[in-house]
Amino acid sequence: MTRDPGLKPDDFPIEADKDKLRTHKGEPVASAASEKIADQIAERLNEHAHQEEQDRWSA
Repeated sequence: MTRDPGLKPDDFPIEADKDKLRTHKGEPVASAASEKIADQIAERLNEHAHQEEQDRWSA
């Protein structure tokens, strides 16, 4: 069983491609039940990553 290392900072921004989520390099990350849900997930992941980056700079 291989362990998935998860998303790394250089994977962002995440892009929605129909019902698939991909890194900005085009690597698949996940799939969603619909295109709308994929868009919402990508938006939330990108917002979260942006907030973490801001937190690192302010610390």
